[in-house]
Amino acid sequence: MTQKPAPSKSLGRKSVQVSAKPQELMTDEVSLARAWTAQVITLFPDAFPGLLGTSLTGKALKDGIWQLQTTDLRRFGEGRHRNVDDTPAGGGAGMVLRADVVGNAIAATRRRAKGRMPLIYLSPRGLPFTQAMAQQFAAQDGVTLLCGRFEGVDERVLEHFEVIEVSMGDYVLTGGELPAMTLIDACVRLLPGVLGNADSAVEESHSNGLLEHPQYTRPAEWEGRSIPAVLTSGDHKKVAEWRREQSEKLTQDRRPDLWQKHEDS
Repeated sequence: MTQKPAPSKSLGRKSVQVSAKPQELMTDEVSLARAWTAQVITLFPDAFPGLLGTSLTGKALKDGIWQLQTTDLRRFGEGRHRNVDDTPAGGGAGMVLRADVVGNAIAATRRRAKGRMPLIYLSPRGLPFTQAMAQQFAAQDGVTLLCGRFEGVDERVLEHFEVIEVSMGDYVLTGGELPAMTLIDACVRLLPGVLGNADSAVEESHSNGLLEHPQYTRPAEWEGRSIPAVLTSGDHKKVAEWRREQSEKLTQDRRPDLWQKHEDS
């Protein structure tokens, strides 16, 4: 019986043939040399690109401004059942991703990394992710992201590869896939050509250490509420002053920690 060829999976301008081989062993023919690259090591590669494949990030992916490479961690699992985890040394609840499994997956993935691509583990104990960090990563050639599961990753792997741990907030999720998508989105939107108006990335929250000023658009009046007169005055200097005042007030009221940093800078 003749076996039908596997369907191709479109990744922007690239067409990747589905293969029984691990994705990290595919040829680099699918890579775009100048594209910002997001490598993701995960137990759930089919979760990507997810929302990253829609809207502006999806268009940028299609246009080849950035590219996505996923590594299926399960393919590096041990034994017939491809086990990737084991019980914590010293006892305790849950399971821990094995050092040998994760280490092999990282090594294989990094062999495809080109240029400056920091290796990042999404972890609630990591450095808090900030807009400044997004700008730093966007200025690199890409990132390699490790998505944890269960109780986390064997510490020896993080030490061996000198992994940067990054946290999306003081809370715990079931895995690192959603934080990985968040980090990628924050970086991709800063790449040249992604946002329709480059000034959008300059004026928004956190870009200058302050929260963004309120925004308004049509209709001029809604439910008895009008757009502030200064915004329709045509006086650009007054508009800029009003927006600055609003940003400072919002930051003082809602994020005194950011306001203190702004005052100290």
